[in-house]
Order: sequence, then C-alpha cells, then structure tokens
Amino acid sequence: MPVGVPEPVLVSIGDIHCTRSEVITPAGRFPIDSVQWAVSDQTMTTRVTPTWAVIVAIVVALGTCLLGLFFLLVKEDQTQGFVQVTALGPDGSSYTTAIAVQSYAAVQDTFNRVNYARGLSAGY
Repeated sequence: MPVGVPEPVLVSIGDIHCTRSEVITPAGRFPIDSVQWAVSDQTMTTRVTPTWAVIVAIVVALGTCLLGLFFLLVKEDQTQGFVQVTALGPDGSSYTTAIAVQSYAAVQDTFNRVNYARGLSAGY
C-alpha cells in the first residue's frame, strides 16, 4: 500500500473493524495476527401465531364455522436478542460489542463475519 493510504476495511462486526493487518475498535488498535476471537449467542427464538392468522381465523370462522380455526395452526419463528463478540488483544486488553439481531439469518451472518475475521487472524 502507498504511504498515507489507509488499508480498506475487509469486515465489520458491529463497531469492530478488520483490515489486512489490524483490528480497529473504539478502545484501540490490535495487530490482527495476535487477536483471539470469542462469540456468544444470546438470542431466544419463539414460535408464535402471527396476528394476520388470528384475524383471518376470526373472520373465516364467522362465515364457515370451524374451517377458519385451521389458520390458528400457522406458526412463525421470532428471534430476538443479541450476539456478543469479543476481540482479545495481545496484551490482555479486549473489546466487546453486542450486536442486536431480529432473525436467525442475522445470527448466522454475525457468526460468519467472526469466522472470516478468525481467518484473517490466522493469515488466510
């Protein structure tokens, strides 16, 4: 890289950013090859009957008796919570961030970003 040109950010995990040579956090910068990563899933997924299914069940049940009650069998998953990511620097200093998630796909995306950062730390 030319002198004075900052390295591009390859991956961002909340407010933790990784370049080819360092991890940038609000608490400071760490050389990427000496950073250890920890990730913790603090989410909860529940199965609920969506509001639209309850409304349709009531409307259809008034006209066709029990047929509308089948709409109450519709379920959807709702995920809420956060994923906690910690970057542990070489001198024992660390930075932890919590990423709020609203779906299982967002949880998987955060885990994939951490795995990519682990690959950068390992030199891949």
